[in-house]
Amino acid sequence: MKDFAGKVAVVTGAASGIGRGLAHRFAAAGMKVVLADVEAAALEEAARDIGSKGAETLAVRTDVSKGAEVEALAQATLDRFGGVHVVCNNAGVAVSGPAWTFTVADWEWVLGVNLWGVVHGVRVFTPIMLSQGGDGHIVNTASLAGLTSGPGGAIYNVSKHGVVTLSETLYHELVMMGSPLRVSVLCPGFVNTRIADAARNRPAELAATAAPPPGYAEMEQLGRVLLAAGSAPALIADRVFDAIEHERFYVLPHPEWKDVIQTRMEDILAERNPTPWDLQQLISRLRPGG
Repeated sequence: MKDFAGKVAVVTGAASGIGRGLAHRFAAAGMKVVLADVEAAALEEAARDIGSKGAETLAVRTDVSKGAEVEALAQATLDRFGGVHVVCNNAGVAVSGPAWTFTVADWEWVLGVNLWGVVHGVRVFTPIMLSQGGDGHIVNTASLAGLTSGPGGAIYNVSKHGVVTLSETLYHELVMMGSPLRVSVLCPGFVNTRIADAARNRPAELAATAAPPPGYAEMEQLGRVLLAAGSAPALIADRVFDAIEHERFYVLPHPEWKDVIQTRMEDILAERNPTPWDLQQLISRLRPGG
């Protein structure tokens, strides 16, 4: 895409973090912005903030894990703006702990938002964008956790690996059919967001979770420190916008992680056991000033 002014962007998880950064970036380019999020008050505040800068906005409370609500989001977008040109399936949540300790509710919640949210976004919006003709772009937010398999995040890793392969498959299919519609997959590392506090929006019916094992609180606190020291969402949004403009599929805003990705790929090709993570080395490299 090269022409953004007057076009319509839909962003899920738009009330905070990367989603809000994306909404601001699209508004700055003269786009009309549809903001979707499950956190109603924060969503309305974000829409007011972006609207105060002159952008046309629409806020639609949406639980992306529910297909009917994503369908309603699409219909609200069409009713208000008549079309959609950029869709960012961005909403995400996380839990941490050893793989065997998670409850069924943990799996259902994280996969529901992180993976099914993208599945519903692709399922609902792709046919609409194809039917419009012309160019358009779908951005699916994965993570470096979709290209690596770090300890402590089994559900998150599974969800993000799923987003990467769904995005790659969609890309190949669109190219094969000769469509001008394009796809990007965003795989950031640490970004200064509130994902560590995602449980604030966890549904009551999926609240059952296990207490973390002894010593795990320290790892969770380290994660919060690294998130706080992470990149600003606005910087990630700039990289995404550039990828849309130049039709670049893989968006990796944190090149310092590429050696970890490379090691995993080499392990696979060499059919050798996964190389153990040197957590202390990674911590020292990723700590502020490290």
